[in-house]
Amino acid sequence: MNSVKKIELLAPAGDLEKLKTAIDYGADAVYFGGEAFSLRAGAGNLTREEMIEGIKYAHDRGRTCHLTLNIFPHNYDMQDIEEYLHSVKDLGIDAFIVSDPGTIMMLREIMPDAEIHLSTQANLTNYKTAEFWAKQGVKRVVMARELSLEEMKTMREKIPPYLDTEAFIQGAMCISYSGRCLLSNFMVERDANKGECAHPCRWKYKLVEEKRPDEEYPIYEDERGTYIMNSKDLSMIQHIPELIETGISSAKIEGRMKSAFYVATVVGVYRRAIDEYYKDPENYQLKEEWLTELKKVSHRDFTTGFYFDKADNEAQNYSTSAYTREYDFVGKVLSYDEETGVATVEQRNKMVLGDEIEIFGPYTDFWTQTLSYLKDEDGNDLESAPHPQQILKIKMDNPVKENFMLRKKKEK
Repeated sequence: MNSVKKIELLAPAGDLEKLKTAIDYGADAVYFGGEAFSLRAGAGNLTREEMIEGIKYAHDRGRTCHLTLNIFPHNYDMQDIEEYLHSVKDLGIDAFIVSDPGTIMMLREIMPDAEIHLSTQANLTNYKTAEFWAKQGVKRVVMARELSLEEMKTMREKIPPYLDTEAFIQGAMCISYSGRCLLSNFMVERDANKGECAHPCRWKYKLVEEKRPDEEYPIYEDERGTYIMNSKDLSMIQHIPELIETGISSAKIEGRMKSAFYVATVVGVYRRAIDEYYKDPENYQLKEEWLTELKKVSHRDFTTGFYFDKADNEAQNYSTSAYTREYDFVGKVLSYDEETGVATVEQRNKMVLGDEIEIFGPYTDFWTQTLSYLKDEDGNDLESAPHPQQILKIKMDNPVKENFMLRKKKEK
């Protein structure tokens, strides 16, 4: 199996810190937005200078970088897009994720050799459409999330061999068809198709009859209300063999607006699972600790979406739109002194002397230790660390490296 090309693990990079985290924890490639024309306006996104630094960081480690440019532009956007493309054409970006035909045409005019990936926003659901886009110079198609595994296999069999396919494997699902949603625009004038979605599909709703405007009828599953358009999160960690056997080239994690802790955890889990599969496909077995790890980041209940059939009522959560948050991300290792066993840590949430904390890093299992040694950066003893991004000194039970993560279970 060593000669078989592994599927690419593609991770979100909402900002420069997350880009580096994704690379460190095992992503083969990252995707990020610039300061404009990306469908995640709420993410930190990267400035031109940060792109230069991030691309170098990735390339130095043999990884690739994809720039999202997948808004649906209007006439007034076109000149700005053209200027933007000229500003990034020499940065060494490995691929551009685009949904609009006009933008694709412009990209090919400005960068004839650019690798173009068709965004999921383009709603690609059949092999003939994939063939059409291949003839327009597209190198990879990101398949719509409404496809089943069987449809993805058929797609792979029917499309040109040089056309790569990509599919989402983990993250938030949209109630609307692959993100084409008008609710946010209509209700709060925030355009979902330009990266400003307010997620009104997660809100509570009541029914009002036209002739009785003062009478509200609750639509509920329990006394707290309902969330009739609140999808569970996609998770395919339990189905790695089935995913790989579809022939996809790239497995994509959603989450450019999630934390570095989320990126580290999810990328780390899928890296281990994918590597384990390729070691011995015939004897591959799911490890329950992988699923347990995924549940330690903020998440909704999990679903396999449309992959095994059309999504049914089990794919929705009708009782709450809240995330499950059982762990806090409390710190990130900046450096480590091997002689003293003391790590310099940047605090992310409050820690108190005596806390049980879990520590994990790239390609490592976590361990638990009691927080028994806590000092500020000047060496003064502390009882607690309540200040955001406070620099701390913490004694570690095991060696750590830069970018290791610290978490602790929430108090109930």
